[in-house]
Amino acid sequence: MSGCWKLKKKARLLLVAVPVMVWGQTPLPQIPAPNYPALTSSKATGAMSSGDDSDLARKDLSSCHVHQVKSLPGSHLFASEFIETIATDPTGAINAVWALTSDLSSKVPALDRAMYISKSSDGGVTWTQVARIDSRYFDAGIGEGLRNGLGVVPGGTEFVITTQRGLFQVFPQSNASATVVKSIPGPRVPHVRPKVTIPKEEGDPVRAGVVLITADGKRMLVGYGYFDLDPQLFSYHKDEEGSWIEDRPLPRLPTDMDLLSMQFDDSKNPHPGSLYVGTGDQAYRLNLHTMKWVRIRGVGPDSAIHGMTLVGGLHLAACWGIYNPAGTNAVKRVTNARFLLHRAKDETGPNLRAYGIEVDPSNPEREVVTSITGVYSSKDGGKTWRRLNDLPEGEFRTAHFNPDGSVIISGIAGTFLANPFSNACSLHLRTRNH
Repeated sequence: MSGCWKLKKKARLLLVAVPVMVWGQTPLPQIPAPNYPALTSSKATGAMSSGDDSDLARKDLSSCHVHQVKSLPGSHLFASEFIETIATDPTGAINAVWALTSDLSSKVPALDRAMYISKSSDGGVTWTQVARIDSRYFDAGIGEGLRNGLGVVPGGTEFVITTQRGLFQVFPQSNASATVVKSIPGPRVPHVRPKVTIPKEEGDPVRAGVVLITADGKRMLVGYGYFDLDPQLFSYHKDEEGSWIEDRPLPRLPTDMDLLSMQFDDSKNPHPGSLYVGTGDQAYRLNLHTMKWVRIRGVGPDSAIHGMTLVGGLHLAACWGIYNPAGTNAVKRVTNARFLLHRAKDETGPNLRAYGIEVDPSNPEREVVTSITGVYSSKDGGKTWRRLNDLPEGEFRTAHFNPDGSVIISGIAGTFLANPFSNACSLHLRTRNH
């Protein structure tokens, strides 16, 4: 088991357990969503219309202040405004983003805890609830709320989510609380117990993790496994009725570490040629024509690859640093950068415990890294980095570039919009070039 997994132990304990509930292969009616009073931050002193919020966001970003997003659904209690994953239409035809959040605070009654899919068409300023997935479809007692996946079918009319209870097809309804959820068959805990003890019994679903849907919406790849030293990669296709059907097994992964990240070589191609995966120790590429695995050269040992992007070449966010492209099937760790690790201290170093790395499609020289110590930006292809000090201290995991160059950033402290590449931002960022 990768040493990087130790970093997640504290975060997992922050998410409280919920009772295990029975689920089946047929759609179940949803539990109505409860109404909770919205909590406000020091910058948000009352309810605002979407127009008011848009005006405030523009004002904040133009002056390089980060803007805190308060329109995500749920109780607005601890970690409910943390976007676990951001997904886009795989064709790129729709100018919108979708977010998966988990409302698992201990102050929310167990039966009211839920996951939400939300949509934003204005770069993350405002969000509209699309679907509510109730507590029958996940198990917060086993690290839920940190490694769930979200796939979007072209057009955004249907979704796939992954949880500790497996893989689910989500069909939004006009009433977001009446969401229809259908389970998709996947692997189960075998009769022969895994080598590593997991809190599951024989026949329970194996945790589903990363998920990718092709640009035509007809095929899907899903990674399964949870600390059982038996990661599995499943392929699915859609039948005429719109159900996901398992295909022949894919080649066994060349590792016994969990799958943490996954990307196609060309996300807009209905028939991509390669699949890149990041695991608890290394990164690999699967040739989807020959079905042969290749290990990515240059990745250090014990490097949990939490995030990756193929924009401008293969970039990796790992437990002990970040990696930039270095040729075919190769990356190079960024060692010359001196990341400022804390806002008020001079401690610096390249050993960043990174969770995500994003590259601006309109300007590949621009990069953003989310990490356990904050968020960092580079405008020169990763040669130098600045820390976004206007964000609260804490762990950040998710980022997404908007077409205008602004960035959606999310972590345990909540979700924010930032504009780190505007000229006005230089006073709000600190750097170390030595």
